[in-house]
Amino acid sequence: MSFVSVERHGDVAVIVVDSPPVNALSQGVREGLVKHIELAESDDECKAVVIICAGRTFIAGADIKEFGKPPLEPYLPDVVARIEACEKPVVAAIHGTALGGGYEVALGSHYRIAAESAAIGLPEVHLGILPGASGTQRLPRLIGAGPALEIMLSGKPVKASAALKIGAIDRVSADDELKTNAIAFAEECIDTGPRRIRDMDAPAPDPDLFQATREKIAAKTRGLMSPERIIRCVELASTVDFDEGLAGERELFLECMASPQSAGLRHAFFAERQVSKVPGLGKETETRELQKLAVIGAGTMGAGIAYSCLAAGFEVTLLDNHAEGLARGEQTVKELYVGGVKRGKISESDMQNGLGRFQISQSYDDIANVDIVIEAVFESMAVKKEVFTALDGVLKPGAILATNTSTLSIDEIASCTSRPQDVIGLHFFSPAHIMRLLEIVRGSRTADDVIATSLKLAKRLGKIGVVVGNCFGFVGNRMLYSYGRESQLLLLEGAAPEAVDKALFNWGMAMGPNAVGDLAGLDVGFKVRQERTDLPDDPRFYRVADMLAEQGRFGQKTGKGTYLYEEGSRKPTADPEVAVMIRDEAIRLGVQQRDIDSQEIIERCVYGLIVEGARILEEGIASRSSDIDVVWMNGYGFPRYRGGPMHYADSIGLAKVYESVCALEKRFGSMYWEPPALLKTLAESGGRFAD
Repeated sequence: MSFVSVERHGDVAVIVVDSPPVNALSQGVREGLVKHIELAESDDECKAVVIICAGRTFIAGADIKEFGKPPLEPYLPDVVARIEACEKPVVAAIHGTALGGGYEVALGSHYRIAAESAAIGLPEVHLGILPGASGTQRLPRLIGAGPALEIMLSGKPVKASAALKIGAIDRVSADDELKTNAIAFAEECIDTGPRRIRDMDAPAPDPDLFQATREKIAAKTRGLMSPERIIRCVELASTVDFDEGLAGERELFLECMASPQSAGLRHAFFAERQVSKVPGLGKETETRELQKLAVIGAGTMGAGIAYSCLAAGFEVTLLDNHAEGLARGEQTVKELYVGGVKRGKISESDMQNGLGRFQISQSYDDIANVDIVIEAVFESMAVKKEVFTALDGVLKPGAILATNTSTLSIDEIASCTSRPQDVIGLHFFSPAHIMRLLEIVRGSRTADDVIATSLKLAKRLGKIGVVVGNCFGFVGNRMLYSYGRESQLLLLEGAAPEAVDKALFNWGMAMGPNAVGDLAGLDVGFKVRQERTDLPDDPRFYRVADMLAEQGRFGQKTGKGTYLYEEGSRKPTADPEVAVMIRDEAIRLGVQQRDIDSQEIIERCVYGLIVEGARILEEGIASRSSDIDVVWMNGYGFPRYRGGPMHYADSIGLAKVYESVCALEKRFGSMYWEPPALLKTLAESGGRFAD
């Protein structure tokens, strides 16, 4: 099948790429581009060329089916070079998006025209690589080092109007006239001839630009290697000739491509695409209509969920039994809107429109006709059962009853209703209007169309929905207890809280576990543990956190938790009093304190995650190891460039992980470190969790 064809319009050859759905740069597309450029060049009657695409977009980037496989000729850098070498002017006509290699093809063309609705971009940084088909050398020559760095380091698309202002494209066309205007543009260029970016000199950058850029992005790109390589490439574009810069780009691209970081980021990309494909849930599964929605509980979480749903266009009623709490929740929603307007995220009219769809109530009767209810009350089984009993008595048939519980059994909550098939867990993460993860927890009797509708809801809310099974803590919080357990034991054994946090932060976690506990509130986990009947028979289990909570040290909200906080500050300060408390408690429990290095801290906390993840896979709570990775990367600050805990285990080798877990079992006992059978089997067979 041919993915590239040609049309003649007078003196202009229009090369058309047609490779649905996004005209990705497959081997067939690359081959077709070279073939038709060469045919146009050898045709005496052809005076100019337009490259345009059929379907909904220009070339949207590389072919993801070829990721991780040996590249096939012609290689993209050679395709771009061949386009540029054409002796007849070549115009790229862009609609939809020209991203990554797609925009590099446009940069290899001599001129660029884009539809008004189009966007261009070089998002390779999100995959741990850099534009490797001359993008780092061409774009700085075209628009200058500063704007080029901004485009490449952010990875964000640039709209056509903004791209025109900075010179990243030459013209903008009405959407429905793109082809006509591109041909006319090409005809204008016949007399001008080719204008090759490789022959341009990059504008001299500010001498402080590169160092200033490094400092500016340091915190955001902590631990990542590709941003620094991108900066180096742009430095080359500003200081050496094109061919030397191109050689440097190729070397740094291959270094990035071969790195574990790029493998981890590519895994993350694919995992997030796959997560909506739920085994046993066919594409043909019908969904329920959702327009009216109610949120029960007007606390911080409930108000955040309400705002998120309003922003997605739903009619939302926020319900709370307590007038004072309801008023606070209403005010929180309004403040979130005001903040969005101030930051330029939404318009004044968006705010008025959203608030026009917002109601508050203290009566269940007012929500009898909603399509879905999301309960976000106190994390207590008794309280949740009371709410669901009331909802069961008032909601219309077919309404979905969702709970935002972070740990409690969906089946037990559903048992107090006459419609367990309509009950599901929708575990939002705080802050609910910002965090991308939505853990969708299916009960044993949850209907397929309720699961499918919940996935559709997640997409509408702009979140990543991950369907998981029902157990204490589901996937995320169940694993969090293993991670937190080890960090807590390390405190009793002699590691300072700040040492634990520093080791894991430096390893790549967004925050250390003690800082996270203070942020979330130590009282939250304390109350959850009080609800549990399955705690291990171990007086050391979360003893430090419980001890702090018992003394009213809840974290940032009280000005002291594991750390001290000055009024109005979120910066943690080590508290000598806590160090004494931990030491005295260790003595009482008979725990010998010792020096603990960062390597042990990382190994025990991260391997604790991996072991629990293996058990979750064994039990079928998660369908795929990549689903676990998506949960931990998007909900718990696991470094994306490590690909999530299960991919990380695969990347270092399960034989090594199993050996280390066996050593931990020998050292600390089987209560927590007995190797899961799945880990043992895969380690001995050379397998991976991904298998």
